[in-house]
Amino acid sequence: MSRDAINCVCTSYKLTLTTQHSALSTQHSALFMHHLILFTRYPEPNRTKTRLIPKLGAEGAANLHREMTEHTLSQVLPLNVSMEVRFAGGSLELMQAWLGSGLVYQPQGEGDLGERMASAFDDSFKVGACKTIIIGSDCPGIDAQILTTAFAHLNDVDLVLGPALDGGYYLIGLRRLIPELFKNINWGTSKVLQQTINVAHSLGLCYQCLAPLADVDRPEDLEVWHNLQQN
Repeated sequence: MSRDAINCVCTSYKLTLTTQHSALSTQHSALFMHHLILFTRYPEPNRTKTRLIPKLGAEGAANLHREMTEHTLSQVLPLNVSMEVRFAGGSLELMQAWLGSGLVYQPQGEGDLGERMASAFDDSFKVGACKTIIIGSDCPGIDAQILTTAFAHLNDVDLVLGPALDGGYYLIGLRRLIPELFKNINWGTSKVLQQTINVAHSLGLCYQCLAPLADVDRPEDLEVWHNLQQN
């Protein structure tokens, strides 16, 4: 999807980009009840999708990440929710040049993945979100229907998880920050989902799992992306 096309979709989502808090707080309160956060990385060669470099090369791996992020945005932007992009690498200027100026951008910050997600949830709830979902950009099966279903589940449960076939999760949704969900997790391993569910059980949380989907992280996962391109 081209940058111009993304900018076209983003028209109704244009916000002031001074800071995340000032930008998000200006959105209509009814819209902001549902908030979506996309975690991604600026597509810099040798720093993006490194496990795919042996198969695709550094430039090819970075280009794949760029294409998957753009695909994910094309699927989720039509939703009637507020949204922001939390990025690693690059800069605000580079992100805007890539994905356009019609989005709210915020650096992911420091720490491991759990700490960065916990911070994103915390910021979201502090500025008034009632339901917040975080997704990544490496699961091409995510679409508007899956997200609509996830937000609906949050009417009834504390936690929504989208299981990834590799043992992680492609989506996590909450109604309030639950810090324990992001501590002592072996991020980047096949244990992530089960460890998170174990924490949910230990806290007595009510949770719902969505349909499993495949991430694209390793050479053997590339078929998932290729099949999507052919449809």
